Amino acid sequence: MGSGQVTDWQGKHVTVAGLGVSGVPAAKALHGLGAKVTVVNDGDDARAREQATELEALGITVRLGDGDTLPDGTELIVTAPGWKPDKPLFAAADAAGVPVWGDVELAWRLRKPGAADWLAVTGTNGKTTTVQMLASILRAAGLRTAAVGNIGVSLLDAVLGDEEYDVLAVELSSYQLHWAPSLRAHSAAVLNLAPDHLDWHGSMEAYAKDKGRIYEGNRVACVYNTADKATEDLVREADVEEGCRAVGFTLGTPGPSQLGVVEGLLVDRAFVENRQKNAQELAEVADVKPAAPHNIANALAAAALARAYGVPAGAVREGLRNFTPDAHRIAHVADVDGVAYVDDSKATNTHAAQASLAAYDSVVWIAGGLAKGATFDELVAEAAKRLRGAVLIGRDRALIREALARHAPEVPVVDLGRTDTGAMLQAVQEARRLARPGDTVLLAPACASMDMFANYNKRGDAFAQAVRELGA
Repeated sequence: MGSGQVTDWQGKHVTVAGLGVSGVPAAKALHGLGAKVTVVNDGDDARAREQATELEALGITVRLGDGDTLPDGTELIVTAPGWKPDKPLFAAADAAGVPVWGDVELAWRLRKPGAADWLAVTGTNGKTTTVQMLASILRAAGLRTAAVGNIGVSLLDAVLGDEEYDVLAVELSSYQLHWAPSLRAHSAAVLNLAPDHLDWHGSMEAYAKDKGRIYEGNRVACVYNTADKATEDLVREADVEEGCRAVGFTLGTPGPSQLGVVEGLLVDRAFVENRQKNAQELAEVADVKPAAPHNIANALAAAALARAYGVPAGAVREGLRNFTPDAHRIAHVADVDGVAYVDDSKATNTHAAQASLAAYDSVVWIAGGLAKGATFDELVAEAAKRLRGAVLIGRDRALIREALARHAPEVPVVDLGRTDTGAMLQAVQEARRLARPGDTVLLAPACASMDMFANYNKRGDAFAQAVRELGA
């Protein structure tokens, strides 16, 4: 089971590590191909037992409550992306010479002859939006496509289903890339790199290396962010096919082999004749919704991948105009008494919050939650000049309060000790008290939500509901 396609699965002993959104489809797909499948899972709760019953009815063996022991006879492990590389199961596999693939690797190996090309996107922030923009642009060009991977349609369903695609817009997390050694995209982009998931990867260097795997073997273009040197370094280190080009995107004027912004226009100097002299207008900045700086960067990355695939300029414009961002991503909720209220609950780390804060001149900032090991000094120092005030919620709010005291001591801070869900209404009321007409009250927590809310969606919903109550 080396680097080539595995065509005969009949009787192969495959262990699927983890149930959940990727494990169940992987187990079913492998069973359908004739493999002898055993699923191992750490948890033994009601949901796991329900999934186990479904799989056992098909003739698949399921072991709940023990995800660390390697089943006898295992020839391959297919793991859920979230399982950490240091689990005893993987050490046992390594000692036995058993390869470990993720669901992305499995999907890549199971592609049919003449299958759709993959245009792949990773990065600490902006992946989902960029992939959705890319899919919208590809559809505008008349191509059969879907946004797949870490979002939307499962990659296994896209690869094995009856629907035929010309090209896939693929979102890949660092976890997925870690377990996908033979993936070779048509073209790929790393949007940005900032410390995240370091508890899983062990170090920033290991995290960056896994992100950089997306460039390995690219055929046409490696798209990088000129404002983030680490992404360009990953392109330099990648082993790509001959003729593959490095293509940068920038919020400034683009040089040759770059896409960028000139006088309110998105322009291409990479995929044009005589790129030393010529540029192609793709769209207006106003076609990007919302036209916040980091979102314009997302649009440029999506456009670069589409252009690498040969999409005409008109389809880039139409695709961006047709695109509607998901909820809780720098979404304007309402204006109340001349103050704008914006929900960016998806800003669950400092890098995302930094991009969000940079989009506004005068902000009352609602922040806090689970810090996941993050520090806030750099974020606060950068944002200090924009802050009218700050309202802090959540378990790790003291970390942000201390950073504000160090780098923005003049900014008024309201520290809310309560952690019930009603705290959001109080936070919005406090923010209203601090705000002046022309300000933006911005929920950009820079933290995860699970200390107070089920997820970032519920946190954003609570903010929007609180704003509606103000307006009423």
